[in-house]
Amino acid sequence: MSDLHTTPSTQSFETVAIHAGNTADPLTGAVVPPIYQVSTYKQDGVGGLRGGYEYSRSANPTRTALEENLAALEGGRRGLAFASGLAAEDCLLRALLAPGDHVVIPNDAYGGTFRLFAKVVSRWGVEWSVADTSDPEAVRAAVTDRTKAIWVETPSNPLLGITDIAAVAQIARESGARLVVDNTFASPYLQQPLALGADIVVHSMTKYMGGHSDVVGGALVVSDEALGEELAYHQNAMGAVAGPFDAWLVLRGIKTLAVRMDRHSENATKVTDMLTRHARVTQVLYPGLPEHPGHEIAAKQMKSFGGMVSFRVEGGEEAAVEVCNRAKLFTLGESLGGVESLIEHPGRMTHASVAGSALEVPADLVRLSVGIEAADDLLADLQQALG
Repeated sequence: MSDLHTTPSTQSFETVAIHAGNTADPLTGAVVPPIYQVSTYKQDGVGGLRGGYEYSRSANPTRTALEENLAALEGGRRGLAFASGLAAEDCLLRALLAPGDHVVIPNDAYGGTFRLFAKVVSRWGVEWSVADTSDPEAVRAAVTDRTKAIWVETPSNPLLGITDIAAVAQIARESGARLVVDNTFASPYLQQPLALGADIVVHSMTKYMGGHSDVVGGALVVSDEALGEELAYHQNAMGAVAGPFDAWLVLRGIKTLAVRMDRHSENATKVTDMLTRHARVTQVLYPGLPEHPGHEIAAKQMKSFGGMVSFRVEGGEEAAVEVCNRAKLFTLGESLGGVESLIEHPGRMTHASVAGSALEVPADLVRLSVGIEAADDLLADLQQALG
């Protein structure tokens, strides 16, 4: 496969996104890697593997192409592709942690991540505590002598909080912990956590990486070879790998990641401008706004501010639900990051699992995944939904 991931600094992001891992098929010259929809491989004598392939749980050429591409995009040494974002997180936690270990998690995070810690990982003796990761000193105060990982989402889901990755990376190094950054909202086009000191990057590839709401997948990327080998061992041992067709779909989506993210960010900026001036909107949460408390840090560590916007409405929970129900062009649905715009009520949908916890979200909150449609059409739909 391609070796572009070894020298990403010599190529622009757009070029790497299109070419890394995407070597022309040696048999036919096909410019897109084939879908190797295969479970096993003929061996040339016992142990005589062709290209190292023996069984597709362990490795598959289509998945290899994607994993090389992922490593190149994040500036890492090893990329690993999984069946979902939560499968990637589960593999990571089981590789890093043992009973008695401790993890610092953010006070604003994806509900599925919280559920994994609170309902699954905690059952085998791993402890966790919550910190406001936008405040490095709050993170430092939450670290104990048993802390093995600090978990960060930036921008966070759904309140769009911003964490100073470099500052928290320094805290992690001082405490001997690994810094994990969920880069799903930003994508590697807008933000490079490994370059800022993170140890591990997590993605739900279902979102911006795939970009078309037609695939579920997850990824881990690391810059440490030994850690990459350890994660690859667990990936094979646990088996929640990305299938070849899913890997192919994500590779296809990544080719347009840069142009899509530019349009997502452009449209989101126009949406936030309208929302900040609307009489029924009480607060707009978007790191591109100068009044956002994390704006300066976001401007420093991100290329632009992304396509996710959250806002609060007067009238409480029922009013927020009604806005979601009245939208027409914005599709009412969970997930995010596709070319089409989505709207949801986090409290009743994606973040229902955090109800009653320190991560509970405001009941009057609406979350938007701003797509790449014509901005004027999106604005008109939100205006009629708000009434």
